[in-house]
Parts: sequence; C-alpha cells; structure tokens
Amino acid sequence: MKETITAIWNNWYFQDFLVLSLAGTLTFVGLKLAKRDFWQIAFRQIFQRWSVRICFTILTLYTTVAVLDSIGYHPYLRDKDGDIELHPETKQPVVDSKGVSVLDIVLRPLKNNAENTFSAPLSDQEFAKMTFTTEEGEVVRDYKPLDHPGKHLLGTDRIGDDVLYLCLKGIRTGMVIGALTTLLVIPFALFFGIVAGYFGGWVDDVVQYIYTTLSSIPPILLIVSFMVLFENPGLPQLVFIMGITSWTGLCRVLRGETMKLREAEYVQACEAMGVSRAMIMIRHIVPNVMHLVLITVVLGFSGRVLAEVVLSYIGISVGAETVSWGSMITGALPELSRDPAIWWQIVATFLFMLGLILPANLFGDALRDALDPRLRTR
Repeated sequence: MKETITAIWNNWYFQDFLVLSLAGTLTFVGLKLAKRDFWQIAFRQIFQRWSVRICFTILTLYTTVAVLDSIGYHPYLRDKDGDIELHPETKQPVVDSKGVSVLDIVLRPLKNNAENTFSAPLSDQEFAKMTFTTEEGEVVRDYKPLDHPGKHLLGTDRIGDDVLYLCLKGIRTGMVIGALTTLLVIPFALFFGIVAGYFGGWVDDVVQYIYTTLSSIPPILLIVSFMVLFENPGLPQLVFIMGITSWTGLCRVLRGETMKLREAEYVQACEAMGVSRAMIMIRHIVPNVMHLVLITVVLGFSGRVLAEVVLSYIGISVGAETVSWGSMITGALPELSRDPAIWWQIVATFLFMLGLILPANLFGDALRDALDPRLRTR
C-alpha cells in the first residue's frame, strides 16, 4: 500500500493534472466573480493602477510558463542507433519516466546546448583553466573553448546546464508550491473556521483545540516527520504537508468574521424563517468571507514560495529530478567561496524569485485595498 501511494504521488501525469486543474479552477472562479457588481467595481479599482497592470502581466507570464511545463508526454527511449528500446522481458517499448513538456520543446536549444562545467554569462570559454587536448593533438592547460560560445545568456552551472533553462523550469515548482498549498489551505480553513464561528459552544472549543495544538508545534518538525514516511519524498508530499500545517492562521480570521456575521440581521432573519443552518453558511456566510480568503491566500503565496528555499537549505527538497529555485540556491552557495566567485547562478535565481514574489505582493496589496471595507475607495 505504501509503495502504491508513493507511486501515485510521484506520477508525472498526476502532478500535472493537479496543476492544470488548479489553473482551470482559478479561471472558472475568476469568470464567475467578474459577473457580480461588487467584484466588477473591485477589479476596475485594482486595474486603474499601471503598476498593478504590470504585476498582473508578469504573473500571467509566470503562470503560462508553469502551464506549458505541465503539458507534455512520455516519449519512447531510443538507443544510440535511434531505435526504440524494448523491455528485455516483455519486449514492450520503454518510455521515459521523466516526460517531456511543451516548455522543454520550446526551450530545446537551451536544453541541448549543454557544456562540460561552469561558464560565465555570454562567455566563449569555460570559467576555470583545465588540462585538455587541442584539435592539433597538443596537451595544454588553458581556458577550454565552449561547444556553444555566446549562447548562454545567464551562464552554466557545475554540470554545464544552462542557468536560464533551469530558472524557467523552476517556475513550475514555485507556482505549484505556492498555489497548490493554497488550494489545500482554503477547504480546511473555510470548514473549521465557519463551523466554529457559527455554532460556537463545544464545537468552537474542539476546533480551537485542534488549530491551537497544530500552531504550538513548529511547522518544520511536522514537515520533517511527514517527509520521512516516504522513501522518495518529492514535490507532491511537500505541498501536502505544507498545506496541512498552514491553514490555522486563516481559520482564526474566518472564525472571528463568522462570529460577527452570525449576528447580522439577514442571518437572524433566515434563522427565523426556518432556513437550515447548512444553507445559511453556504449561501450567506461563505460569500461574505471570500474577500478575506482571497486577500489572505494572495498575500501568503510569496511566503510559501520562499519556504521551499529554506526547506531545501536544511535538506528537505522537492526531489532530485525536480528543478527548483531552492535547490539551485543551495547548490550555488558553496561556489560563492571560490576565487573568483561563481555568482551568476544565485543572482539569476534571485531575480526570477523577485520577479514572482514582488508582483504577487503588490497585486495582493491592491486586492486588499479594493476588497477590505475599511480601506476600500471608490
């Protein structure tokens, strides 16, 4: 059973199904909200600022890259002669377990232009001197010319992979961690927060005990303990446990807001008319707390992306086969102590992270100003 669950979690199609489902859900929710007057006014206020329009464009580009990296297929493995490899026992064609995405096809020039080791941005030779044999058969110690001079805009890493390609591949990991973790947080926070705030009494006491207990345990201990349960932990497991450990803050906010809404006149009128409590919560409580949910998850997105970097630094990574900004930064840190320092990998990763986190924060601030009744302006 454990091996079966692990196989499902690590399945390439399963991960991409989650990403595409999230993108489709967000698109559907956005179209539904755009039909309501309240949200139309809020969206107009948000996009009046040119800075917000730029941030939204950048976030759309990042999302597009993540989606392109989630659409692909498993090609057949081929031998040196170009023939399809067959399984020695079943004689069936062998497929590549890693898969090839649309983004891999688009970035094929960057992916295939690999070098032997480090090279500086736009350089025509390797970064360090080495002993090699020239075409004339002479053994020299010098800077070896690159196989693809001037093709690497951001340089190459230790094994010669293009840094720009790795940074673009890391976008999907960052978006998955930030977005799918949020997708797990919302149901837990909505259910427990609204139930506790509406019913009160012993229900409220039980819910408070649950999220207070979770909050008292350092999240890093829960994450480490959970990841140890799997033989080959990766991105899906990390997303799952981060979602389980980060819903308590939003739950507190929703509980307090629900306690205020249950005393509103329209809720009291529904109860007097005999409307069921479940219908009251679904039709009248949930829509009136969604602005808090949206504000909280957007502002918390960047924190979850940064959390992967910290976890990678202490050895909790998304898996060796998954490219992430955290693993790139962890691998680049020792190279900063060299003389001269190899700086381009960590700088490129920092710029790509800044390009995602800064627009997300600015867009979240604008969203809060438009939806929070205390800050909303016409």
